[in-house]
Amino acid sequence: MTDPQQHPEYAGSPADAPRDSDGGLGAILGDEPVDEPVRTRGGNRRAQKKGRGLPGCLAVLIALVVIGGGLWWGADRGIDAIREALNGSSAEDFPGPGTGEVVVEVKEGDTAAQIGRNLKAEGVVASVDAFIQAANSNPEAAGIQVGFYTLRQEMRAADALDVLVDPANIVTTAVTVPEGLRVVDIVEVLAKETGLPRAQFEAALEDPAAIGLPEYAQGNPEGYLFPATYAFPPNAQPVDMIKQMVDRWRESAESNEIEAKAAELGYEPQEIMTVASLAQSEGKTAEDMSRIARVIYNRIENPDGGGGTGGLLQIDATVDYALDRPLTVGLTQEERENTDSPYNTYVEPGLPPGPISSPGDEAIHAALNPAEGDWYYYVTVNLATGETKFAETYEEFQGYWNELRDYCATESAGAC
Repeated sequence: MTDPQQHPEYAGSPADAPRDSDGGLGAILGDEPVDEPVRTRGGNRRAQKKGRGLPGCLAVLIALVVIGGGLWWGADRGIDAIREALNGSSAEDFPGPGTGEVVVEVKEGDTAAQIGRNLKAEGVVASVDAFIQAANSNPEAAGIQVGFYTLRQEMRAADALDVLVDPANIVTTAVTVPEGLRVVDIVEVLAKETGLPRAQFEAALEDPAAIGLPEYAQGNPEGYLFPATYAFPPNAQPVDMIKQMVDRWRESAESNEIEAKAAELGYEPQEIMTVASLAQSEGKTAEDMSRIARVIYNRIENPDGGGGTGGLLQIDATVDYALDRPLTVGLTQEERENTDSPYNTYVEPGLPPGPISSPGDEAIHAALNPAEGDWYYYVTVNLATGETKFAETYEEFQGYWNELRDYCATESAGAC
């Protein structure tokens, strides 16, 4: 709030004071910026006669609004009576209901007068004073949130305020990004839902610092665009949207204590994100994902286990990623053996170079908190329900694989 000592009392009578374009006392009632001193006819001298005008500090309090998650209105409910006594009439107002549409932004730090000025500039309200009067009469005015709102031109000030006090009226573009999507698919979703060119999102992804990628991502956004539902404001640019997704990933990483827990497991955070993406791509439930994470760690840490896996993860989803195609069921043996890529976990031992999709909270949690077990294999035996069975030996795995074959032959309806 501006220091009240910078606002000397008005020396002249209301009739002598300069009026704003609405016929109100702009300096007193907030139609001038509150961070500017209120100028009087006698310079900075105090008025010789008290009671002929409002003190400058009171004038600021009448109209002051500060945004901070909501609004605080520093005015008594009886202030309208004072205003009418000073002005001799009510503030100018439109009869409503208004026409057309206009989008107005309420920004962090806006004052009541500033909101009123913005509304008046867009032709929404007839006067700033009318808007302030409406706010003083509406106890819900304290609930106005920062954001964009769609209003009509030439509305009653009270009707315009009714729009602003309802958070449901904040204008956003809602975009849902499901778990397990790759960056290329996420860009497609963003471009479709926002109407912005794909090229703009692709350009934003080329600037790791601007979108906030962690250093261990090594400039690769794969896996770090967090799957969630986002509400983007109408002026959001592609770089803003992608940064918001990375920020949301960071929240998950911090809540899951990814760096500390990765160190406890003996892995780097980037490797944990890779495990999480594999579990997300292969698992259907949180329990299955934690078991898949355990299979991955078992194979890496004990390459002779399970009949001798040689440290090969042998995960089909990584080959699909290498081939740049959607997840499939039943890779050919030729694809498994001959796909030349560091992401081919049938020929390259250990983890692939990085994530293959965007994991959600459950997958990240699973990678950091793997289930206890001596499994080295798993098979989804029912594609409709996602039922997955885990095996400790190759012989046990073969039995489950035969279950999948039977399912594909009798129940899959061509899904296999």
